[in-house]
Amino acid sequence: MITLDRLAGVLGGYGTTLYSTPAGRDVELHSVSLHDPSATRAGVGDVYLAVGIDRPEEAVRAAITANARAVLLRNEPSPDALIQAEKSGVALLSADEAMSWSQLAAVVYGLVFEGPDTESGRGPTDLFTVADSLAHSVGAPVTVEDHHSRVLAYSSRQYGADRARTETILGRTVPTQIRDALAAHGVFEHLATSDEPLFVPPSTELGLDGREVIAVRAGRTMLGSIWVEVPEPLSTTQRAALVAGTATAALHLLRIRASADLERQFESDCVTRLLNGDADTLALLGSLGLPHNSGENLRVVAVRSHAEDTQQAAALLTFERATVGFGWARPGRSALLGNTVYTIMPGAADPGPALRWVDDLVSALPADTATSAGIGGTVTASTLLASRREAEESLAVHALRPAGRTALAYDDSWEEILLVRLRGAAHAGREPTRGPLAELRTHDERHGTRFVATLHAWLRAQGDPADAAAELSLHRNTVRYRMQRMSALVELGLDDPNRRVALLIMLEAAV
Repeated sequence: MITLDRLAGVLGGYGTTLYSTPAGRDVELHSVSLHDPSATRAGVGDVYLAVGIDRPEEAVRAAITANARAVLLRNEPSPDALIQAEKSGVALLSADEAMSWSQLAAVVYGLVFEGPDTESGRGPTDLFTVADSLAHSVGAPVTVEDHHSRVLAYSSRQYGADRARTETILGRTVPTQIRDALAAHGVFEHLATSDEPLFVPPSTELGLDGREVIAVRAGRTMLGSIWVEVPEPLSTTQRAALVAGTATAALHLLRIRASADLERQFESDCVTRLLNGDADTLALLGSLGLPHNSGENLRVVAVRSHAEDTQQAAALLTFERATVGFGWARPGRSALLGNTVYTIMPGAADPGPALRWVDDLVSALPADTATSAGIGGTVTASTLLASRREAEESLAVHALRPAGRTALAYDDSWEEILLVRLRGAAHAGREPTRGPLAELRTHDERHGTRFVATLHAWLRAQGDPADAAAELSLHRNTVRYRMQRMSALVELGLDDPNRRVALLIMLEAAV
């Protein structure tokens, strides 16, 4: 089961427009009916596919007969059709004409019927059959990849496979060196703009014996590509078989994408509830396949990405990369909240696995994407919110001072986070208008002295004039002289340890 809102959201990615929602966007959809002019009895279904009906008014009437909650057209609805749909309570969607009915049907059937299968971990096994069939037709090994060069399926025929194919299949993605070389050759530019096959010549350096590649598209949207390992261009007959095979592959890739969307929705909903303190924590963790015994450890990771002025697009891409994989074949479960991707994963005392996971995630993003990440400490299920808070605090510190690190782990950088907390507490109240700091600031403003900066450095150096002088690029005697002058001007009270800590926090808060 999905909602109308979810159906419209997924189809919207392929150019479909939602025109009418008389019953609201949260209408539940459980079944599909397809127009069949040869049928003696009209079918019944929540989503009505108006295949072959040219007039929108007729499509709406047919949907009403089918007891549908939504009707999908291939042309723009007329005013009369919109009025009729509103009166009858039928939602009206209009699809891009570049999408074939077979492709639209694949998406709709996949969304409406495959939710339970997806949540239980069903993967894209049928695509391997497609790869085998294509390999038989063209007489060479075949690999099917998504639009990010990740391997989705490959033919069982491996005889004579070159090094590039072996590394790609074992790594489940095209190696960076090979991908860069293909990009330089113009392969990805061709795939983005053309539906024709392209031959990529052999390369001894890359271990590539040669490839014939073709894009797989749904309407105007590129879903992936098919790669055939051949030392020379395919014959006319082989090319025709490859082109014909893309239509079948497109249907399977659409179903995979729809299923992946459902999996992400289910996962994201559960993670969001956990991060918001849902009382049913153990049940939600069990649904996600995460450790859910009360004594087992978990941790939260927070990742925020942006690329120039496209912050939201970078966040969506990060979420997509974090949730790649069927059958819960990932260490964590993620949700996108605002512009931050939160991931809950099993956690040992060592944050190393989480740091490596962030490294892998960041390396898979485009080079112009700037990323900040924070890793919370380990907690039990009942205290998961504490790890979320620590991850957010670590993320905030990392965003200010990345210092070449991919992520900041709370376990390793608690002192930086503690200072941030103390600064926040200091900012929460007004600073006194009287007292040593106020008087020293006034003196600095009136006389051009640098007493406040000197006191700050002296406190940071724990009273060592040499270390304070090094921070200020001064001679140690200058620091001693300034401290004596300050003591003569105001009552610093530096013999009191509480006063020293309070002064240092107030000065740190002002930085």
